[in-house]
Amino acid sequence: MDLVELGQAAFLIGKDREGGECLARAHQGFLSQGDIQPAARCAFWLGFTLLINGDRAQASGWLARAERLLEGHPDCAEKGYLQLPVGYRTVHEGDAVTAYKAFAQAAKIGERFGDTDLVALGRQGQGRALIRQGEIARGVSLLDEAMVAVMAGEVSPLTAGGVYCSVIDACSEIFDMRRAQEWTSALDRWCASQPDIVAYRGQCLVHRAEILQLHGSWEDALNEIRQACERFSQPTPKPAAGAAFYRMAELHRLRGEFAEAEEAYRQASQWLQIPQSGLAQLRFAQGKLDAAKTAICRIVEEVHEPGSRARALHAYVEILLAAEDVAPARTAADELAAIAEHYNAPLLHAMAACCNGAVLLADGDAKRALAALRQSWVIWCELDAPYEAARVRTLIALACRALGDGDAAGQELASARETFERIGAAPDLARIDSLSQRKDTSDPLTARELEVLKLVAAGKTNRAIATKLGISEKTVARHLSNIFNKLDLNSRAAATAYAYRQELV
Repeated sequence: MDLVELGQAAFLIGKDREGGECLARAHQGFLSQGDIQPAARCAFWLGFTLLINGDRAQASGWLARAERLLEGHPDCAEKGYLQLPVGYRTVHEGDAVTAYKAFAQAAKIGERFGDTDLVALGRQGQGRALIRQGEIARGVSLLDEAMVAVMAGEVSPLTAGGVYCSVIDACSEIFDMRRAQEWTSALDRWCASQPDIVAYRGQCLVHRAEILQLHGSWEDALNEIRQACERFSQPTPKPAAGAAFYRMAELHRLRGEFAEAEEAYRQASQWLQIPQSGLAQLRFAQGKLDAAKTAICRIVEEVHEPGSRARALHAYVEILLAAEDVAPARTAADELAAIAEHYNAPLLHAMAACCNGAVLLADGDAKRALAALRQSWVIWCELDAPYEAARVRTLIALACRALGDGDAAGQELASARETFERIGAAPDLARIDSLSQRKDTSDPLTARELEVLKLVAAGKTNRAIATKLGISEKTVARHLSNIFNKLDLNSRAAATAYAYRQELV
C-alpha cells in the first residue's frame, strides 16, 4: 500500500511518470501475493490515467489486464471502476445513452461498496452524458452533487481534481460560466489548505485560464496558460496542448501582440480538430479584411459543434459587417439567437444581443440597436466580463452618435477606453481613440445611410435600393427618415441636392 500512496502523491504534485512507475510496482507486488482486487485497481488507475493523457495503446493494455484479472471474481468495487472508461469511450463516440448506463452502473456499485470516489466519478459521468442528450438541468444537478462530495472532503484528492476538471469542462460545454466560476472559487479555497497539490490537470487548466480571461485578469490568465502549455508539451505533447496554445493565442491577439498570437495559433493548429475563428479575427485586427472574411466564411461552413459554432458566428457577424455585407450577418445573428434560446445561457444571450444590435445599427435602426446593445451590456456586467462589456459600450456609443446624442456617445467611449487601458486591450484602445477624435457633426450619417443617400441621388426607387443593398423596402424607408431628420431635409430632391453639394455623387 505504501507504493500506492506514493504513486498517488506523485500524481498529485504533477509527476505522472513517477506515479505510474509506483503503481506498476505496486501492481506487481499485489499479484505476487495473490491480492487480485488491489492489483486490478492499480491496473485500472494506470490505464485510466494514460487514457486521459491520450496514451490510448498503453491505456487499453492496462485496462484489459484489470478486466481479465476480475473475470470470474466476485462482485467488487473494482468492477465498478472498469465501467468508467466504457462510459468515457462511448460518450466521446456520440453514444450518450450507453455512456449514461455505464456511469450509472459505476455509481450503483460504488454505493453498494461504500466507495465514495467511485460514486462521485459515476455521478459526474452521468451528468456529462445527460448534457450530451440535451437534458441539461438533470445533468447539471448531478455535476453539482459530485462537486458537493468534493467540497465536503468525501473523496480522495486525486478524484477531487478529476471531478473538478470534468465539471468545469461541462460548464464550458453549456456556456455556464457562472457555475464554472463558483466551483473554481470553491476549489481554490480547498486547494489553499493543500498547497503542494497540482489540482488543475488536463483540460481544466485551459478552462481556468478562460475564466480569468473573462473576468479581465489577462496577465494572470496568460501566466496560467503558459504553465498549461509547458505541462502539455513535456515530456511528449498531449492532445490538450491544442486548446492551451489556442487560449494563449487568443490572449496575445487581444493584447495586440500579433506575432506571438500568430505563432501560438500555428502550434494550436497541429492539435485542434475543429476549426476555430481566432486566426480570422487576428487577420481582422491586422486590417486584412479580405483574408479575414474568406477565413471566417470557410469556418462557419465547416463548424457545426454548438460551442465552436456560436463563437464562430459571433466573429462572423463582426467581420461581415465590417465588410458591409449585412444580409448574411443578419442570418448569422438570427442563428446565434436560436442557439442562445436552446441553451438559455447568459453568456450566449449576451453574444446574441450584441450581434443583433450590431446588425440593427448597420441597418440604420439605431434606436432598436441601442435597446439590444443595452441588454447585452447588462448581461456582460452581470457575468463580470469587463472586456466584452466595454466592446458593447463602443457600439452603444456609435448608436448614440447615430441618434444625434454626442454627449452620451462621448461618455460611453470614455468608459470603454478606461476598461481597455486597464486590462491591456491595445487594438481596442486604438480604435476607441480613433472614434473619439471624430467630430459628430462632420459625419452625421452612418455608412449604410450614406449608401442609401447616394442611391437616392442616383434616382433609384426604394425597391431598387432594397434590391441593391439586400435589405427590405421598410428598412430603406427607415433609413430615409433618419437621413431627413439628421440633415433637416423634407424630400428626396433636397436629399439629392445635399449629396451633390457634399460631392457624394
